[in-house]
Amino acid sequence: MQLSSKQAVLEFLRDKKFTTVLDAPSGAGWLAEGLAGRATLDGVDLYADAKGYRKIWQHDLDQPLPTDCGAYDLICCCEGLEHVGNPLLLLREFHRRLPASGLLIVTTPNVWYPQARLQFLLRGFFPSFPPLAGKITPGTHMHIMPWSWPQLYLYLKLAGFGKIELVPEPMSRAKHLHEHLLAVPARMYCRRRERRAETEEEKSFWRTAASDASLLGRHLIVAARKT
Repeated sequence: MQLSSKQAVLEFLRDKKFTTVLDAPSGAGWLAEGLAGRATLDGVDLYADAKGYRKIWQHDLDQPLPTDCGAYDLICCCEGLEHVGNPLLLLREFHRRLPASGLLIVTTPNVWYPQARLQFLLRGFFPSFPPLAGKITPGTHMHIMPWSWPQLYLYLKLAGFGKIELVPEPMSRAKHLHEHLLAVPARMYCRRRERRAETEEEKSFWRTAASDASLLGRHLIVAARKT
């Protein structure tokens, strides 16, 4: 996860109220460092070697969360969802550990930007999600589940979340001029669907789908509330 994305997460959380946080996966512990003094943090990770956490579990996120894992005001899943084979199970576990209106943050690579679509058209594989034949080793940092704004929105809704928003960040900007041009058809389609939407939820979904963060960004930061 790039430094600019970490800073965007911390900036988004700057005016949010929370006292207990679950960081899953906790990785090297950058979130504990960034939120030091603001809240009590617990961590879950396959390696569990980070510092700054009240408690940290060595645990596989393809399994239900540890039974002694408590309830939290905020759960952050940064660069984790693309590694798990049971993302709906994990999101439902997060939902279960949050109070009403509790906040979930998910970050993951985006495969909807034009360069990624073009590579998929030419090769059949998205950037950062290569063919893994001969390299499939459970417990490593394999990217196995590609995500876009529509797919992540769907899974969050299925898990029981609402008030889902896409947080802009520096990586929301296109790197190349041709990407702006290649994004035009998708943007027009999303805007047409927004105009035809019958509910405010649909309008909001398609409005977000047409945004630069959705269509051009190489990375997604998504916030959702437990409903």
